[in-house]
Amino acid sequence: MPNGSSWMQTRWRPAMGFTYMIICIFDFIIAPVLWSLVQALQAGNVTLQWSPLTLIAGGFFHIAMGAVLGVAAWTRGTEKVATIGTPRENIEGPRG
Repeated sequence: MPNGSSWMQTRWRPAMGFTYMIICIFDFIIAPVLWSLVQALQAGNVTLQWSPLTLIAGGFFHIAMGAVLGVAAWTRGTEKVATIGTPRENIEGPRG
């Protein structure tokens, strides 16, 4: 880890992305299939449709996670540019 940073300080962005991906896979793929299987095995037919938990309150969860991941990506980009220490125009050279 650079500069003695902890795992959480350096890897929180990918952890947030993977967490969001796992939540979406569960809520939109795994839970609906399991919900239908349980109904089919118990009652013999599927009568109720799965309602995604993350879409409660108008999908605010997805809006919030999009904001967190978007800002995290933007700040990571600015950190990378600051680490390099030179503007992008100076790296590419003159155009002509």
